[in-house]
Amino acid sequence: MNCIIIDDETTARVIINQLCSQIDDLTILEEFPNAIQAIKYLNQHEVDLIFLDIHMPDFTGFDFIQTLKNPPKIILTTSDANFAIEAFEYDCIVDYLVKPIPFPRFEKAIQKARNFAATNTTATQTPTDQESASDTHLYINIDRRLIKLEIPSIYLIEAKGDYINVKTEDKNYTVHSTLKKIEDKLPKDLFLKVHRSYIINVKKIIDIEDNSVLIKKDVIPVSRSNRPELMKRLNLL
Repeated sequence: MNCIIIDDETTARVIINQLCSQIDDLTILEEFPNAIQAIKYLNQHEVDLIFLDIHMPDFTGFDFIQTLKNPPKIILTTSDANFAIEAFEYDCIVDYLVKPIPFPRFEKAIQKARNFAATNTTATQTPTDQESASDTHLYINIDRRLIKLEIPSIYLIEAKGDYINVKTEDKNYTVHSTLKKIEDKLPKDLFLKVHRSYIINVKKIIDIEDNSVLIKKDVIPVSRSNRPELMKRLNLL
């Protein structure tokens, strides 16, 4: 299994690497001192297993898991035994190891990872309150920081070359991404692409006239092909 280690403590990463070296089918591809660096790596590479610390500055292990659309198997490694119940609300987590980790216990966790059902690897969270929570927010990468946005607060997203401009009730954000990528993460009942360069929150529409809509102070063009779907979304009298 190809693995990565995410832990802000150098010593902890060394110990986990040493434990892995004693098991033939484990290959450590990379090590990361924080979750943000790991997210960038996972955007370009696939792994089978992640060894993940819970307590890290600015961005916890649970925050990290919630950013992953299709997470691989995860073994939590932590000095705190108090999060075990919360941990197993996530289907992708196969075991919870408390530091210091004895090798027999580590072997047992790896066996669990081997036996982990493939159908569970696509689920970030259980289909209960955790799943509904993931539909209410998303994270955007701004200057190497992941900022949490409440999805209902977003009223407009505009494509700007290699960037998108995300407008919320409180603030605007310029993000290096594509309209397609963020469209896939937004709830379909709330957002609609009305033009090749614009996605709108249909609940925030103030006025519609001809081939444009007014949202806040922004007048947004509506393409001819997208207008019928927009009209279907409206609660017309």
